[in-house]
Amino acid sequence: MRRTALLLFALLAAATAHAGEDTTCVTGHTKLPPTVNFRVDNDLFGGQDQGYSNGVQLTLVSPNLVDYTDDPCLPRLARWINRHVSALTPEGFEQQNMVVSFAQGIFTPTDYSRHDLIEDDRPYAGALLASLGYNARNGDELRTTQLQFGIVGPSAYGKQVQNEIHKLLGDETFQGWDNQLHDEPVLRLVHERMRRYSAGDEENGPWGWDAITHYGGSVGNLATYANAGAEWRFGRHLPDDFGSTPLRPAGENTAPTRKVRGPNQFGAHLFLTVDARWVLYDITLDGNTFRDSHRVDKRALVADAGYGLAFMYGRWKFALARYHRTREFEGQKQTPVFGSFTISRSL
Repeated sequence: MRRTALLLFALLAAATAHAGEDTTCVTGHTKLPPTVNFRVDNDLFGGQDQGYSNGVQLTLVSPNLVDYTDDPCLPRLARWINRHVSALTPEGFEQQNMVVSFAQGIFTPTDYSRHDLIEDDRPYAGALLASLGYNARNGDELRTTQLQFGIVGPSAYGKQVQNEIHKLLGDETFQGWDNQLHDEPVLRLVHERMRRYSAGDEENGPWGWDAITHYGGSVGNLATYANAGAEWRFGRHLPDDFGSTPLRPAGENTAPTRKVRGPNQFGAHLFLTVDARWVLYDITLDGNTFRDSHRVDKRALVADAGYGLAFMYGRWKFALARYHRTREFEGQKQTPVFGSFTISRSL
């Protein structure tokens, strides 16, 4: 898994360097640069230390592409991979790009002090994931597809990472990691469709608002669900993309855009988001797929509501968000609350 992740990042790092030197990476008359995003989620931002306890993700976004198999903005290795997953790569769109990400998620019960199995609380689980994403845009409509794969269990190093973070912060470490889920390779396919409704372009002034609706779902032994929701944004120099919510598959600078911010342009906006899911399977709640393990009685309907701020200056973007989630399983003592911080830079 670690070798695979290194391979994926080498792939996009090469693409980034190649795009920076190659003047053919142009869509229309606008050269759109590659982007790097780094995101941290933590429930301490929500005043808790339970449930979805911590997450970290590094994402590399290609420039806009003519296609996924022959475009010189991608290195040969990326083009070779895309030829072998051609069913995931859309064709016939105005704009498209490729996204590679590497992430870790950590899930824990409420009581950190207990060594025994806490049967009425969620399992301990760590997840280490890599993904390939493909975005395709026509006007104000976007379709995005992600192939996500990795491992859940001790090999995801959830225990080690959480312990080191808690020691660094001077907090107590969780004592029940011996009860975590077993190692299991995981795979899922995520697909969403989005539509952006804008109040007008910047010819009417720098201030504006937009709304982005989405629907889609996920299939796999990591998670299987159907979902739908929306995001609303208001502010100055709104980005021409498909949302500032970092939890969305095409959020936070990862979707193709039709314009580039000026080198000294400042923008800022508020965003509100909602998402509802009908969950058929979630390995972090239902337990291992092929082995007996700890599990809880999952709730089928789960919803998120979030709000945040985003600031943009030149090539940089910063976003802060806070999320409130409905209870995910029967007997859950508190509704989950967690925060997210994202820093992005166009290269």
